[in-house]
Amino acid sequence: MEVHCEGCAGCCMDWRPLLDDADDEETARGRRRTPFDEGDGRPPLDDDANFVALTRDEVRGFLEAGMAPALTPRFWRARDEGEGVEIDGHSVAAVAGRPVFFVGLRKPPKPVAPFDREEPAWLPTCVFLDPTTLQCRIHDSERFPDECGAYPAHNLALEQETECERVEAAFGGERLLEAAVDEDLDGLLLGSQALGTKLFAHPRPEALEGIVERTAAGTLTVTDRAECLAVAAASSPGTLATSDYHYEWGRERALEAAADARRDSSDGRDASDGRIDGTRDSDRERGESWVGPAIREWHRRRTAANGAVPAPDVAIDVEDDRGALETPGWDALE
Repeated sequence: MEVHCEGCAGCCMDWRPLLDDADDEETARGRRRTPFDEGDGRPPLDDDANFVALTRDEVRGFLEAGMAPALTPRFWRARDEGEGVEIDGHSVAAVAGRPVFFVGLRKPPKPVAPFDREEPAWLPTCVFLDPTTLQCRIHDSERFPDECGAYPAHNLALEQETECERVEAAFGGERLLEAAVDEDLDGLLLGSQALGTKLFAHPRPEALEGIVERTAAGTLTVTDRAECLAVAAASSPGTLATSDYHYEWGRERALEAAADARRDSSDGRDASDGRIDGTRDSDRERGESWVGPAIREWHRRRTAANGAVPAPDVAIDVEDDRGALETPGWDALE
């Protein structure tokens, strides 16, 4: 497999708002295939077109690193009445009466200019994507998800259209240069293999009341996400069992990280331009992550922009100055 990613990042953002008509929108549908997505008759409750599913160990790693605000759950509508659990007026896909979900990466609005566009646009973009270089900030770190590293090989192995091909169809250019993949591709967890490892079952459906509705509305709260992240962290591969210890640990870590993000957004800010003052160094010493504060700041700036789109390098203020890892640029990779 060989792909040409420079100037693209189509798999790291929702670029559907760039399309001009319904025919083009059809080109963008489908995206990543997962055990419970549209291809299997279970449409997700959210509208993320290319959701990246994390493993339990990856969820735990992000929680340990103080990056819980980067994560969000995905639920699905049941394929039929027999597999669904009724919550908030939705028939939610379930296993043995337990609603199931993925955990993936959030996509706050960022000013980006993919596909050789001259003007940037506000698009839902992976929290770890640098808008300036369109490269992943955690690509070479231990936090880089296996699913991101295996894409688009997993879609090719499932004989599904890749994001590279959708970008080619919608905007031209060559992205998928070589489509051959290994037959024994690692990490492609389907069916029972995914349970407890990538597909998490919530043991208390009643605890999801309100959460399911807010998932569908795109209005999840900090405590909503903490509940789901705690269950994912507590899950046991291949079973429906959960660990009480890891549940409490995961929930506490998620809420602590969210509290850090709120403190960052309310203290030490120069209201004249939205920049952060010297509190960044002390924050990093306390182990606080840049992720939560940056997400909040992107949403604030998008709301305040009133339709205007800043240059992508505004990410220096929003992410880099908060401690986000720098990306190498494409010249360094040649």
